[in-house]
Amino acid sequence: MDKTVSKTKWQWLLSFPVIVAALGYFVDIYDLLLFGIVRVPSLQALHLDADAVGTTIINCQMVGLIIGGILWGVLGDRKGRLSVLFGSILVYSLANIACGFLPYFPQEQLVFWYALLRFIAGVGLAGELGAGITLVAESLPVHLRALGTSLVAGFGLSGAVVAGLTVEWAGDWTIAYWIGGSLGLLLLLLRVSVLESQLFEHVQQQDGVSKGNFFAFFTEFNRFKTYLKCVTIGLPTWFCIGILAMMANQFAVPLNCGQLEPGKAIMWAYVGVSLGDFGSGFLSHALQSRRKAIALMLAFTLIGVSLMLLGAVHSATAYYAFCVWIGLGTGYWALFVTVAAEQFGTNLRNTATTTIPNMVRGLVPVMLWSFDYLKTFFSVPLAAYTLGVVIFGLGFWATKKMTETHNRSLHFIEN
Repeated sequence: MDKTVSKTKWQWLLSFPVIVAALGYFVDIYDLLLFGIVRVPSLQALHLDADAVGTTIINCQMVGLIIGGILWGVLGDRKGRLSVLFGSILVYSLANIACGFLPYFPQEQLVFWYALLRFIAGVGLAGELGAGITLVAESLPVHLRALGTSLVAGFGLSGAVVAGLTVEWAGDWTIAYWIGGSLGLLLLLLRVSVLESQLFEHVQQQDGVSKGNFFAFFTEFNRFKTYLKCVTIGLPTWFCIGILAMMANQFAVPLNCGQLEPGKAIMWAYVGVSLGDFGSGFLSHALQSRRKAIALMLAFTLIGVSLMLLGAVHSATAYYAFCVWIGLGTGYWALFVTVAAEQFGTNLRNTATTTIPNMVRGLVPVMLWSFDYLKTFFSVPLAAYTLGVVIFGLGFWATKKMTETHNRSLHFIEN
């Protein structure tokens, strides 16, 4: 009997590739957002300026994500999805362990070393999501694809919540770094038993197929437009995390909220994101449409952002509650990466699903620079809202123009 027919829905959704991808993304998100959570306490402990130096270090990590996204994306299409899953987790795990030893580094070079380690971590972190989503998308039946990738992201994104709780539980940011790095090294043992994607192996057997050519996204106009729209759809997610959560302390005084801690804002936002990602796949499945599901979640998020920045927040508790709201709305992250995987052929799929989310993350420095520029004309909340309206507008436009990919077969290549 055909194994595709004999397996039940939940046997597919709880299969080993899905579980390992979910655990990998859990560790990835833990380590990705850990600096945002410990930014203030770690830099204060190192006697550095939490805002000025913190922005520089975040930017270095995000640049690392862009470079790593291209590196791991190309490698995944040329050498296989598993090569990325092994290599990327090793790089970012070792970098995070090293961050825990920063108090022992020379004081006069701390900014350089902290920025360098977060850059290296960014390079490593760039590979996890794209390779994991690609492997799961190519392993599951077409009608279960959105559900499977949502389970991966929904569980994985809870890593941010655990990171926040770990920092509070450990009472020391260095321990939180060591725990994150150690979890990644332990996960390497599980990955030994994961099998390569059959679609990738089929393409490997074909002669004359260009694999992992990053520049192919820019040499054909329609492919470039599709790539650009995929990136644009994801921008609102990191506007909410990069501005409203990571920079939460800047909103405390103008919103009269008392004291706001970025670590708590990130943790509560990702409580919502994790729930939203679980729900987004089921919403897409119910609507039989990726585009409709993303558009609804964008609208829900924009309402929360508007209320948050235009007068509905008057306490730290209320701010954190709105972080849950906007996190829930931006929980279409898994759906957004799934759409990226479905838009492109097997010979470019890993390159697309790895570079596109990292281009979104890598544009956080541009958002931060724009935010800082707008603050010279407007109050902090109004500057953020002005930037948000532009970013959400682009997100709605890209979603409307994107080709619907629900139930699309992934058995094709790019010429």
